[in-house]
Amino acid sequence: MENRCFFRDEEAAIGLPIRMVVLTIVGMAGMAVMLAALAGVQTTPGVLFVLSNTTSFSINGSIDDSPYIRLTVINSEDEPVPGASVVVWAPDHRTAKAGTTDAFGEFVFRLEHMSLPTGKNEGYIAVKVMQNGYLDLDEQYLIKVRTI
Repeated sequence: MENRCFFRDEEAAIGLPIRMVVLTIVGMAGMAVMLAALAGVQTTPGVLFVLSNTTSFSINGSIDDSPYIRLTVINSEDEPVPGASVVVWAPDHRTAKAGTTDAFGEFVFRLEHMSLPTGKNEGYIAVKVMQNGYLDLDEQYLIKVRTI
């Protein structure tokens, strides 16, 4: 077997440039696939908060209407969250309202013919807020309701 020296033997270098080009193209294609997969990874979902224009109110008797209540949905940067789905339940969970927040992150509602849980003289309005890119907010004790 004859020893061949790469530096002095031109036949050893034949085909080397095309191999380098092919390997570079394959490597770039692999890196593009990996970057595309990483770009599709979801980031950590944001956190929602809900603010209300009231913390409590009273009703006359066992069945009554609530006042108009304004909820404002914001994110952790104190920015309004428009288009969020909002569901609000009366204290007895028999009456509900649903809708979406406006461009200012606000949802105004009024619960008609709501009542407190049987045998109770106080209860709480509950709310659930959902929006893509955010964790769902489920607040069971948002607004206190009492009977007079």
